[in-house]
Amino acid sequence: MSAWFSSVEWELWSSRARLVMTDPLVLGDGRVLAEVVLEEAALAASRFRPDSELRRINDLGARGPVDVTVSPMLGRLLRVALDAAADTGGAVDPTIGAALVPNGYDRDIGLLEPTPARAGVVPVPGWRSVRLEERRLRMPAGVTLDLGATAKAAAADLLATRIHEQLGAGVLVSLGGDIATAGRAPVDGWQVLVRDGDHEPVSHVALPAGGALATSSTARRTWQRGGRTLHHIVDPATGLPAESPWRTASVAATTCAAANAASTAAIVRGVDGVRWLRSHGLAARLVSADGGVLLLGGWPAERPGAA
Repeated sequence: MSAWFSSVEWELWSSRARLVMTDPLVLGDGRVLAEVVLEEAALAASRFRPDSELRRINDLGARGPVDVTVSPMLGRLLRVALDAAADTGGAVDPTIGAALVPNGYDRDIGLLEPTPARAGVVPVPGWRSVRLEERRLRMPAGVTLDLGATAKAAAADLLATRIHEQLGAGVLVSLGGDIATAGRAPVDGWQVLVRDGDHEPVSHVALPAGGALATSSTARRTWQRGGRTLHHIVDPATGLPAESPWRTASVAATTCAAANAASTAAIVRGVDGVRWLRSHGLAARLVSADGGVLLLGGWPAERPGAA
């Protein structure tokens, strides 16, 4: 890759954030802007922060129907989540929140400890029970929203766009592997390494300017519940962690939100995920439980290096 870029990494939301910019002189300004945008996103949509807007709405929903006007940031993130649900036929659903607690996912993933099994499965109300008109949110009592499947990718898209618009440089934003870009790319593209673990199959690809990529995995973000290893990708049809032949799904698209919705849907849909990805013309890379790799839809060409 060309040498005219600079990067910075930091811990974020129990994962790693990375910012790469084509103009090293404004990298510091980009980092400051990242802090502002990502804090705004977390304050709007975190299920775990007691001071978040989403937490307040879920508390209201536990007591009765919800009819509120949400902030511009939460409105944006909710719209992405509901669009993802519609685009994936409900495979990605923001109303899975109540189902996550019986599975043991009741706090930030970095704080989870082994716990005994808990009987019972909480049904998922379904995304169609939620109405969002402009910034007016309406939903029946008992719905617990969780935007964990979409908010990080949406935040990556938003941050990349804002940094480019305000600072002018080409930018790549990676939030836990959810990657968005904006502005001019290096001459040989944004070099990206796709690998979900030290011993996982590796893919080096080049993303064009404006390209995005997301990876969903059952091998990361796991915890122990009743002696079983559970993961965070919930099948809305069962309210349980998805049983899938794919341990990793990566998708390249024009936005990180679209790529992430598709990669999550591929894992939830399981065997049918291949047909679904092909029917939508999506470029994808699936890794099976035994480490086999399946490339679909013109997955970006392999490159010798990675950003």
